[in-house]
Amino acid sequence: MTAITRYILRQLVAVTVIVALTLICAIWLTQSLRFLELIVNRGLQLSTFVYLTLLLVPSFLNVVLPIALFTAIMFVYNRLSIDSELVVLKSLGLGPGALANPALLIGGTVVVVGYTLTLYFLPLSYRSFKDLEFNIRSDYTTILLREGAFNTVSDGITVYIRSREPNGEMFGLIVHDNRQRERPITLMAERGTLAFTEEGPRVIMTNGNRQQVERGTGKLSLLYFDRYSVELGGLSQKQDGRWREPRERFMNELWNIDESPIDRQFSGRLRAEFHNRLVAPLHALAFVLMGLAALLPGDFNRRGQNKKILVTIVLVVALQAGAIALNNVIARTPSLFPIVYANVLGAIAGAAWWLWRTPRRRRLASGWLPAR
Repeated sequence: MTAITRYILRQLVAVTVIVALTLICAIWLTQSLRFLELIVNRGLQLSTFVYLTLLLVPSFLNVVLPIALFTAIMFVYNRLSIDSELVVLKSLGLGPGALANPALLIGGTVVVVGYTLTLYFLPLSYRSFKDLEFNIRSDYTTILLREGAFNTVSDGITVYIRSREPNGEMFGLIVHDNRQRERPITLMAERGTLAFTEEGPRVIMTNGNRQQVERGTGKLSLLYFDRYSVELGGLSQKQDGRWREPRERFMNELWNIDESPIDRQFSGRLRAEFHNRLVAPLHALAFVLMGLAALLPGDFNRRGQNKKILVTIVLVVALQAGAIALNNVIARTPSLFPIVYANVLGAIAGAAWWLWRTPRRRRLASGWLPAR
């Protein structure tokens, strides 16, 4: 590796890391806001909350890295051009291919990292995330029913518990059931326990009363009871009965679709995810070549290369948007999957040709073409 390659490579790595970390932190922050309700309303521990949100990082890291690398290429090579460093390097006999080596080296590394993420770490982390989220939202005893707080366990049901014993017995219960807006019910009891049935979790209350108010007339109905049970909404499910989303599945599970009705119903989505896993890492190479093709060929322009940069950004955005749109298309029509590969491979081939082509004036000077 030459000193020039190391010089450019160091700058590319530094900018890529800074941009990637910035984007990761921004996306992680916006994604974590979705789960603040688990801390505020359900008493989730901070360490569990951080672990839960960190499991999401591989799901967007494969998108962040190519964008960060493209940003680094546009910034570093444009700065080298503005500082006339590229002019000096070209005067030493270095062509676009030689100047592109540092970017292609880090681009190849990002492609390898991308395949490692999509083929293994993405389904592994997202599966762990969905399982943990499911367990948190289904664990009524340790998460939902906290002492000394009004706990919203489902839409229209709020539960208050004064205290709870280690054996699970609860004291000082208040349950407000507002699922029927016109006939809200409030129950109070001295003690109670939580039971799980096939229909869902239920609170069994002892020694209390049931109050119901008719909203239209304001009439209060009061019933005293020795024993009363309240269904909490039927949110409990078995973990092994949960359908796994496409992003939770490994490649063999995406290709070998089960004969279950729900898998057959969403077979298009599973096939689309399979092809997307194979194509997505190649976007890093496409972005690298598109950035290099915009900045390296051609002569130095004192007015800058803003127009080239803007056009390249538009093309990169169009490529990424096209990939998303095509993924939705093949989810509905799986037989069209070749266009997903053609989209990114066409961009790679076109950018590579533009980068390594020989301009007409250079061919004229070399005698490759007759002058007119």
